[in-house]
Amino acid sequence: MAKHIRKFVIASLLVISVLNIVGCGALAEPERDPLPTPVATARPFDASLTPIPDLVTDPVSDVVPKIDSTVQMLVDQVSQQQLMGYIQTLESFGTRNSFSDVESENFGIGAARQWLHDEFIRVGNGRLQVDFQDFPLYYDGLYAEQRNVVAVLPGRAENAGVVVIMAHYDNRPSGMTDGESKATGANDNGSGIALLLETARLLSSHEWDQTVIFLATAAEEQGTFGARHFAQDAFLNSMNILATINYDAVGGRKDIPRSVRLFAPNLNFSQSGQLARYYEYVGGMYVPDFGVNVIDALDREGRWGDHREFVNIGIPAVRLTESIEEADYVNSLQDTWDKIDYDYLQKVVQLNVAVAANIAGAPAQPQAPVVQTTEALGTYQLSWPVDASSAGYAISFRPIDIPSHGAFHLVKTNQAGNVALTGMDPSVNYSVSVAALDENGRLSYFSPEMIVGPDALALNP
Repeated sequence: MAKHIRKFVIASLLVISVLNIVGCGALAEPERDPLPTPVATARPFDASLTPIPDLVTDPVSDVVPKIDSTVQMLVDQVSQQQLMGYIQTLESFGTRNSFSDVESENFGIGAARQWLHDEFIRVGNGRLQVDFQDFPLYYDGLYAEQRNVVAVLPGRAENAGVVVIMAHYDNRPSGMTDGESKATGANDNGSGIALLLETARLLSSHEWDQTVIFLATAAEEQGTFGARHFAQDAFLNSMNILATINYDAVGGRKDIPRSVRLFAPNLNFSQSGQLARYYEYVGGMYVPDFGVNVIDALDREGRWGDHREFVNIGIPAVRLTESIEEADYVNSLQDTWDKIDYDYLQKVVQLNVAVAANIAGAPAQPQAPVVQTTEALGTYQLSWPVDASSAGYAISFRPIDIPSHGAFHLVKTNQAGNVALTGMDPSVNYSVSVAALDENGRLSYFSPEMIVGPDALALNP
């Protein structure tokens, strides 16, 4: 065992068995610090405090969500060669176990995280601000200092929101604390780290209005400790995180379906579900031949991923993973770079680039609208503050039992802010939100959803 690891004597002689745990999470885990209080639900726009423009009924607009040429160019530049090189390098460190060597320059987690830090700087085009985020790990009587690698691409907008793209860089053999045995970890989770680096390389070629954070977490295998540390720190510092997207084992294989699974808990009502809908819609515009299978769950049954730490404190977060897992590869020496399907991984990276660039490059997230019924049955009036820099707005009236976005009601900016929509079914409960559009058709992140309809009082938080 590496010299820096110090065993602690447990006076009670309590022994925690960690045998036969399946990779990236299992039900049993060590006792942890209490969670912070969840983030408060965003308050809707108060129409009484802002002048309301003239009412427009059933507006028509030619400003529609569409593919932006700049984003499409970045999507098209995702490199399979880059992805393969990243994963080969990560595998070459022998192991990235949380309790492996930190002093060697070419073996163990210390060498891996230093390379990752330096690689973010190399691909960052002078725009990425890269640093380590240190935290202690106490696990099964062992202690080791851990380091998240955080690369920030600052947004240029005042009070910019934040998009967190994350993947864990640690891995393990069958033993949770075995820092000496070889552990390849190509798919789990070299593929996620390769996605981070390639996305950072492409997005850093431009400036964006919103901030993008590329977060490579440590100590995921022992219980998402790195993600927990970052999420709690972000919470305590009131970081305005719009969306957190976690990629874990996304490399794929030749014989699996050409789609990716996206996990979001409480899909129809949660902020994470709202992120899932945005991801599915925008991803489908840019990568229509590669499906996003949205699943109403936090994660696979009995498993975990880093995104849960954000969900637990009220920050929207989803997890993406390959369409079908190969159980024999998990935490085994069979998980090697040559087993990955780089056509498949390229598609997942293209999805991520499209979604992240749209959130980062589109106008700011609008405030939640005030939605009121009128005397006319099936008519709703919406009021919200208008961003003069936008070109238009997309209004989503989604029946609450339908988890995906349907057709939008579109309005130009010069008619937005006070809109009446007719022809709605008065017996249906709808989730209502608005998103801003720029002149290139990039769609902002949607406002918090408000529920209207016969059961609105009972259903709204």
